[in-house]
Amino acid sequence: MAHVLEFLHDPDAFLAEAVELLAATPVESTVVAGVTARMSADADAGRQAPGGFPLWWLVVRDGAGRVVGAGMRTAPFAPHPPYLLTMPEEAAGRLAHELHERGEQVFGVNGALPAVEVFAAETARLAGRTHRVAEHTRLFVLDRLQAPSPPPGRARLACADEVGQVLAWYDAFGRDAAEQAGRAEPHLGPEEDEASMLRRISEGTVWVWEDESGALVHVTGASRPAFGVSRIGPVYTPPGQRGRGYAGATVAAASAALLDEGARVCLFTDQANPVSNALYQRLGFRPVVDMANLVIE
Repeated sequence: MAHVLEFLHDPDAFLAEAVELLAATPVESTVVAGVTARMSADADAGRQAPGGFPLWWLVVRDGAGRVVGAGMRTAPFAPHPPYLLTMPEEAAGRLAHELHERGEQVFGVNGALPAVEVFAAETARLAGRTHRVAEHTRLFVLDRLQAPSPPPGRARLACADEVGQVLAWYDAFGRDAAEQAGRAEPHLGPEEDEASMLRRISEGTVWVWEDESGALVHVTGASRPAFGVSRIGPVYTPPGQRGRGYAGATVAAASAALLDEGARVCLFTDQANPVSNALYQRLGFRPVVDMANLVIE
């Protein structure tokens, strides 16, 4: 069956077209729904969308006009990889052809398997390049929180005057997460600045662990709920403070707060990091779907 690819360039237009799909698969769609909702809010507040790269959303329709897949290219960090949700393999291959025909350079793609593998393989073939998996990820959802015995100290929301420390730890997360997984390439993600981090802190989506002396020793972030789902991350403990239970205790506290708000809670893990995968499963998270970040070179 041939599918129709429909590109959109406005977050609200995409949300209107994809609402049934996003609502039916809110956990798998957490990145697309969350990022798009934030970009819509930014536009309403007069904050400009990132520029300098192709910016679009995509819905995939079947022969009856139903939306059976979705994606977006909104990542503000190089190489600005598209993010694809589950879609028919034929549509993923056609998307590669569509972008190639219009001269859109693509050097990476993130999202659900097997769609991203099909897209990356066809993109690489058309460009005379190769592709490889840079990171295997796994999406987990929290079924029932099993909070651990906490270490000395307490979890609390970060304060505005702690923005510098929080920002430094967010910046360190990508590098250290890759190192823990045995990779030289840093885990790529959106870059925060002081203004955006202050907004996150004011929204109540940044938690810290404060030890018994009052020192900050850990940070856990989260997204605001989109279609009823909030995503935990990043989760970062500086090297000198690891192995003391701060990550598990803070993730548990943040998850409990989000559950109290009525949200479902999910998170991503790097499959190459056995420590974090085991930790989250002890807290009550179960795997939902495997995803991947691929590079085309």
